[in-house]
Amino acid sequence: MRSFRFVVIACLAAVTVSLAAAPRQQPAQQAQPAAAPAPPPNPQLEQYKRDVGLEVDAMQENIQKWNDSVFSFAEPGFQEFETSKYLTTILRQNGFTIQEGVAGIPTAFMATWGSGKPVIALGSDIDDIPQASQKPGVAWHEPIIEGAPGHGEGHNSGMPLQITAAIAVKKIMEQQHLRGTLKIWPGVAEELLGTKAYYVRAGLFKDVDVCIFAHVGSNMQVSWGDSAGNGMVSVEYGFKGESAHAAGAPWRGRSALDAVELMDIGWNFRREHLRISQRSHYVIPNGGDQPNVVPPNASVWYYFRETSYEEIKKLWDIGTTMAKAAAMMTDTGSAWPGHFNKTVAETMYANIEKVGLPQWSDADVALAKATQRDMKVPEVGLATKINPLRGRESIPDEEKRGGGSDDIGDISWNVPTVTLNYPSNFQAGPGHNWANAISMATPIAHKGIQYGAKVVALTVLDLLTRPELVTQAWDYFNNVQMKDKKYIPLIRPEDQPAIWLNKERMEKYRPEMRKYYYDPTKYKNYLEQLGIKYPTTEKPATKSQQQ
Repeated sequence: MRSFRFVVIACLAAVTVSLAAAPRQQPAQQAQPAAAPAPPPNPQLEQYKRDVGLEVDAMQENIQKWNDSVFSFAEPGFQEFETSKYLTTILRQNGFTIQEGVAGIPTAFMATWGSGKPVIALGSDIDDIPQASQKPGVAWHEPIIEGAPGHGEGHNSGMPLQITAAIAVKKIMEQQHLRGTLKIWPGVAEELLGTKAYYVRAGLFKDVDVCIFAHVGSNMQVSWGDSAGNGMVSVEYGFKGESAHAAGAPWRGRSALDAVELMDIGWNFRREHLRISQRSHYVIPNGGDQPNVVPPNASVWYYFRETSYEEIKKLWDIGTTMAKAAAMMTDTGSAWPGHFNKTVAETMYANIEKVGLPQWSDADVALAKATQRDMKVPEVGLATKINPLRGRESIPDEEKRGGGSDDIGDISWNVPTVTLNYPSNFQAGPGHNWANAISMATPIAHKGIQYGAKVVALTVLDLLTRPELVTQAWDYFNNVQMKDKKYIPLIRPEDQPAIWLNKERMEKYRPEMRKYYYDPTKYKNYLEQLGIKYPTTEKPATKSQQQ
């Protein structure tokens, strides 16, 4: 038999966690009424909420500018340098102090304003998707730059939402002398599930009372309790062999690529005997140099997804066994499936009902339906009805059928956390796809941010002025969520974030992408800069159709 010397040369960025990045769907759940009766009327708090809503409305122009700018930067994980610089500049101008390069990640930061308790952390992701470049407002595939990255997940919208909410709340706090601390942080490299576990390890949330996360979706919703999504570990197995002339002396070579292929064959045979909830997928980032040289090194990059820490670890162990007990080096990330706080979710849902959904224009609906028609999915347009609040303390494992992951899960096991989904997108694209970028620099995105920022701002005011909510949130966290669980990070003490990822990609595309950065001093919006009529729903006739 041919023998190989297998060495795992890198376990990449991200064991990571938790939930589907799109709005989370929890199986077989019933709408849950609020457990506690509504609080008595508080005229002062209601006035604060009316005022903060007006502050958000007054920031519509900034919302559009901030969202469109981040969309135009279009930076993938660990390379969000323009995005980070832009967002921290906005926060500094509004009185926040910035700690940059947190947790050893160059594009990560923590912005802070205020003093005392409670400490409320607001976060959202900022990275995008490789090869997802897309002209906004155009209802079919038309890249801005062919092959370049783009916001095919809508992560350009979340930080503008959180910054809008924070600035609006800050004004009310200043006017009314409210005590509390606001922290703003970005989810770096979420698509690689590469950083939030490192944030936790670095102690960025050790003094936080509640974390409110925001993720783009097609409706306004929040849920609580156990997650139906998967956690995940990301690992790249590297194999080292021996080069040789592939035609002249192949017997002297030991092909590392053969080892990669044998591992993949083994894994694919094993799938039949794995749990239905698992998701596992791989790419081969290094398959050798050229065909006439026996590859002396090669690698395969796996995502192992499962519903619990224990099951994720089992998949990882199986993968390592298939790599012939390869010796793993450092550079791993990690994450858990998420669990979300009931008290904070119920509080947020009451504010969702208060704020409602945006009023969509005929143009907004036309873009949504045209894209849905092009994608051959039901032409349902845009959301017009809020989904009910859903949640369960625990979802039986047999009901979980797997799904996507989001590394907010690690944070959710360290501090009471919820995720707001807000309607800056619509149902059409398959996710992680150019189609999911179509709405993300249009009035649809801007309205979703505006309304989502109101929900966050109102919820923060509740937490600042009703201390019993924070107490109840921690009671649920300690006595329900953590009752039979202990958080054990998947990353090891020596592991570090894989900050080199996507560097070569951006070195290739950034010079051309700079030409398309949004210039708000010259153009009202990014659509205008690109010369796009909103909405563009009819494909131009081809030459054959014109003849």
